Amino acid sequence: MSDTPASRPRTGGSGRRVSRRRAVELLYEAAQRAADPMELVRDRVGAVGIDPIPDYTLALVEGVTAHRTRIDELLAEHAQGWSLERMPPVDLAVLRVGLYELLWAADVPDPVAIDEAVGLSRELSTDDSPRFVNGVLGRIGTIADRLRSVL
Repeated sequence: MSDTPASRPRTGGSGRRVSRRRAVELLYEAAQRAADPMELVRDRVGAVGIDPIPDYTLALVEGVTAHRTRIDELLAEHAQGWSLERMPPVDLAVLRVGLYELLWAADVPDPVAIDEAVGLSRELSTDDSPRFVNGVLGRIGTIADRLRSVL
């Protein structure tokens, strides 16, 4: 197979946007069911009647799950006046995906990680959520290079 733009797997743009949204939905559902997100994914992969899970969605859910303790520590530290328990569950799922991309996804520029998370919160949550998500990730974004150096 030749290596032309048409023959390469689609990994950017709206393909990634759909993958991010699907990751947020899976993380949200797992939280609502008090289930392991990876178990939920395993149950869905290859299931009849369920849309296939994109590779980038899998990477996001795996990454958030693997780094969840550190992600939650950083969110709790930088979400001024908010505990994780008080955050709307959708916002928390969006923040977890956004923070994972911000700190661990080397191929995603910091502004893109933040903008995509804000966009997801605009689509999936309350009118106040985009400002909240932007504030939390923006604060972490200012120290992202330092945080990445100690991960």
